[in-house]
Amino acid sequence: MNKNVQLQDLGSLDYKAAWEYQEELFKAVVDLKIKNRREEGDEPTPNYLLLVEHPHVYTLGKSGDLTNLLLSEKQLEAKGATFYKINRGGDITYHGPGQIVGYPIIDLENFFTDIHKYLRLLEESIILTLQEYGLECGRSDGETGVWLGVGTPFARKICAMGVRASRWVTMHGFALNVNVDLGYFDNIIPCGIRGKAVTSLNVELGVEKVDEQEVKDKIVKHFATLFECIIE
Repeated sequence: MNKNVQLQDLGSLDYKAAWEYQEELFKAVVDLKIKNRREEGDEPTPNYLLLVEHPHVYTLGKSGDLTNLLLSEKQLEAKGATFYKINRGGDITYHGPGQIVGYPIIDLENFFTDIHKYLRLLEESIILTLQEYGLECGRSDGETGVWLGVGTPFARKICAMGVRASRWVTMHGFALNVNVDLGYFDNIIPCGIRGKAVTSLNVELGVEKVDEQEVKDKIVKHFATLFECIIE
């Protein structure tokens, strides 16, 4: 089992370009697994963790409801935003500047074959990161992602999650709001959940801007510990 994970920080990248790159890596890992099984090979499958920031974009998961996008095509253009229907789980979400997006493309057979455990460890890597900033956060029953104020009238989501897995290979992942313009969430019903707010790390800390590289480093550190992997 290969427990090495290749870390790639893609900087700011158009959503479609990042999606296509994910698909390319994902397909290569799946194809290698198929080849190994057909030919009784044992070539280790690679694992990746992509970090990226996207220009303004709304994405709708395969089980999502298009009516949760509250903008017309012209209004999207006016806001400088794009829209894609994609092949992850979950409903609609927003990506944009000031948000750290993580796409783990890993072969879970290198770690464990449990998609629910995978999602919980992804959440935990964000929870532990936020706790380093003194925030009390956690999970909301029946709703993936990371939340603040769970069980209060002021529940608010700070990190959205949506993944795809095939043959135990994952893609898509998490989106943590760090220095995000929250106004862009007003144009959707985030994750199809009504009556709950969205927040950002800088808002919760009461500062103008949080060091995003510092946040990335903390996420990677906790990811490595939780998945018991070596980050390359």
